[in-house]
Amino acid sequence: MIRTSVNIIVHSGYRASAPHSRSASTLTNAVMALQQPAWHLPPRQLNQPVLKIFNSLTKTKTEFIPIDGSHVKWYNCGPTVYDASHMGHARNYVTQDILRRVMSDYFGYDVHFVMNITDIDDKIIVRARQNHLFSQFRNSATALSADLVSQVSEAWGSYVRENVSKGLPDEEKPSRGEEEVRWPRIDGLARDQSRKLECLKRDEKFDMHFTAANRTLAAIEAARHSLSANQSSGDTALSLVDESRDILASALDKKLKDTVTDQSVFRSLAAYWEGQFFKDMARLRVRCPDTVTRVTEYVPEVVEFVQGIIKNGYGYEFESSVYFDTGAFDSSDRHDYAKLEPWSKGNRELLAEGEGVLSSTSGRRSASDFALWKASKPGEPSWPSPWGPGRPGWHIECSVMASAIFGDRMDIHSGGIDLAFPHHDNEMAQSEAYHECGAWVNYFIHTGHLHIEGLKMSKSLKNFITIDEILERFTARQLRLAFLSQLWNAKIDFSESMMTGEVKSLEVTFNNFFTNVRAIISQARAQEDQSDGEHYYNEAERELMKSLYDSKTAFRTALCDSFNTPEALKVMRDLVSRINIYINSSGRKTNVSVVEQIATWIGDMLRMFGLGEGQTSEIGWGQEDEGAGGVDREETLMPYLRVLSSFRDGVRQLAIAKNDNALKEILKLCDKLRDDDLVSLGVALDDQEDGKALVKLVSSAELIKAREEKRLKLDAQAAKKAAAAEEARQKRLAKIEKGRAPPEEMFRPPNVPEGTYIRWDEHGLPTATGSGEELSKNQQKNARKEWNAQKKLHEEFLAWKKVQESGAGS
Repeated sequence: MIRTSVNIIVHSGYRASAPHSRSASTLTNAVMALQQPAWHLPPRQLNQPVLKIFNSLTKTKTEFIPIDGSHVKWYNCGPTVYDASHMGHARNYVTQDILRRVMSDYFGYDVHFVMNITDIDDKIIVRARQNHLFSQFRNSATALSADLVSQVSEAWGSYVRENVSKGLPDEEKPSRGEEEVRWPRIDGLARDQSRKLECLKRDEKFDMHFTAANRTLAAIEAARHSLSANQSSGDTALSLVDESRDILASALDKKLKDTVTDQSVFRSLAAYWEGQFFKDMARLRVRCPDTVTRVTEYVPEVVEFVQGIIKNGYGYEFESSVYFDTGAFDSSDRHDYAKLEPWSKGNRELLAEGEGVLSSTSGRRSASDFALWKASKPGEPSWPSPWGPGRPGWHIECSVMASAIFGDRMDIHSGGIDLAFPHHDNEMAQSEAYHECGAWVNYFIHTGHLHIEGLKMSKSLKNFITIDEILERFTARQLRLAFLSQLWNAKIDFSESMMTGEVKSLEVTFNNFFTNVRAIISQARAQEDQSDGEHYYNEAERELMKSLYDSKTAFRTALCDSFNTPEALKVMRDLVSRINIYINSSGRKTNVSVVEQIATWIGDMLRMFGLGEGQTSEIGWGQEDEGAGGVDREETLMPYLRVLSSFRDGVRQLAIAKNDNALKEILKLCDKLRDDDLVSLGVALDDQEDGKALVKLVSSAELIKAREEKRLKLDAQAAKKAAAAEEARQKRLAKIEKGRAPPEEMFRPPNVPEGTYIRWDEHGLPTATGSGEELSKNQQKNARKEWNAQKKLHEEFLAWKKVQESGAGS
């Protein structure tokens, strides 16, 4: 119970006496006697949900508790920059951006978001060398020659033996010199789907290797044909080289890699693709990280970090490389190795993939041990270290850079699920080994795999769609909607049907909703600001406002449930359906204020997800591209458009009121204004029951598309109707033609086969069959029935013929 004393202010007519006067004493006693009544803390009717995140460290949804109040330390694994960004990057980084926006813009956390750029890595080194050596080789190919064809052929043969053969059964693997002879059999095998599947089981890259080899062989054969025809121009040489790029680049690297000594070759490749990556992220509306780290900028810190791990007893040196001792770490009472995927500890394939194609396995105490520092070989970039010239291992970079920014503990570490083991497990191990701490990361979150039309996407298999390619087909908003409509940590099967079905439907639903609401609000503001005596806040409005607050609660509950964005979208979509029903049923009595409040909240939440930008006061989810220097198109154009609409309304009402056929032309002009003239300006007019059109601003492309779709539909309907009419006409003509024979002749040749009947009565009805037998009573009855039907048809034929003749005569 809380009791509060208050002082009472004396009314204006009172004149205060001296402090010790009797009147002052009386007033003081009165004041002390008056107190506020007791106040009770209201009982909580509904507990606020708390944010829980699916934590890969527990494989459960766990309550999110930051280390430092509302400050969230978040490290996200960035890209290895050696090629174009693809849909896998879009899935990961757009999804991480959504989660980051929810954390900061919705839950209000102060997020420090750090992302690294891997600009030292085996993939970068190999790709940079190959590009460099191929470029040199291409520049030297100034003419087609037998020697050039021989070089490409030799590279092709090696590629077939070393790569294509991995997927072939033993009896089909060609020996040196018989690659071309055996190729027709290999080609047939690759075109047989069942046998090809067996090859892919032996080597998942078989299809990629076969395709590269087949393309190169075709180029070799074309080059030989050119030489035999004495064609040796530079263009024919370049055609051979370019078609053989994949195979030549690999062969040149194997032969000449030691000759690449210029370190700028590696830096320039990584810098170029880093720039392209961030351009792609901007196009996808992914916010820039608060801090970007690059491995090349942290090499001294890497060396110091590795020394600390060795000092703590968890690292050892062998032939100028340094390895992490997983055995020593895992046997420590303070540590556990492979917290994320302990079942993958012995997975040699994953371990080898994590070490890279240039790594050596010699000198390691255990197959699970991994490189902290790699001794550089000729043709590789290097930095000085106590162990000799070398470069950082892949896993160490994130440990070093994240520790440099956040120290020995962070709240969130994120990345794609394919990085969980060994990369993230190794990160944690070496970081906890360096800091001698039990937990370097509190929450590990992994985005799910992306499949394209049911197949797992892989850059190494060349089964990927670049961001450039996907943005030619779909917008950044549509891609983000696709990811929002799926759980962030679930596998996504990205397909054409998903984008043109579910995603397109969702976008259209919100588009139409915001277009209608903006038009209603604009129309209401254009009218006189004077009350009509009605408050328009009745049961329907109370229910609608309740739906808004219930939706806000459900929306928050969904996001607290490990960022359940599909459920959050459903909450908003259901609310849109309710308000659409309200608008359609209330007509001119719509409470615009209620509608505006709900539309504003929905727009704010869609903006929060990163689905658009624009002014915070704007109704809608904002524009993908603000442009126009911040000019409010709606505010600028609406006054003029309302005048134009009012003109149309007046003309239309006049024509309807006079009911004169001549005025139909005015209505046609009105329709032309609506359907043609204003459409190209991005203006839609919706006719209403009271005769006043609702003015909407819509993309002219959308209106034109909708108009053409409507016309095509009407044309299809008209064509269908015309076809039906023609079919009916043909049936009518067939029926009329059937009535051409008089009933008296229908049972006589040539209307029946000769000899069918031999006697007839005066009406032409048969009385005896061809064999002389009299017709039975039943046969006579049927004949009479047919005769009557033909008589009717013949009368219709004669009437039709008379009409045709009179028409021709006139």
